[in-house]
Amino acid sequence: MANRYRGDISAELGGKTYVLRLTLGALAELEDAFGVTGLAGLAARFEGGNLSARDLAKIIGAGLRGAGAALGDEDVAGHSHPAGLPGYARVAASLLAATFGGEPPEAQTPAIPPAPQDA
Repeated sequence: MANRYRGDISAELGGKTYVLRLTLGALAELEDAFGVTGLAGLAARFEGGNLSARDLAKIIGAGLRGAGAALGDEDVAGHSHPAGLPGYARVAASLLAATFGGEPPEAQTPAIPPAPQDA
């Protein structure tokens, strides 16, 4: 079961629900994978929002391994998400929000336009 206070999230991949967590080891793995130095460099890399499918597989894979699943990035790339590519992006965004702080994508509410005014 995912524990949000620990930085966990739950995600469905390939018809199975997994817990994902970016531990210090998983973050170090991502620093190496993305060629950045330190957590600030990693956060800056993700803030740009310009992530490839390979990037999503690395982030999700590191989160799965951080929570104890024995899945490689290739395994992650071979799994499906019920919502397709947008679903993978939400999983990665939720995992990063749980790790670095901030609201997960599903918690963000769109701006509500003001009601029309009578003249």
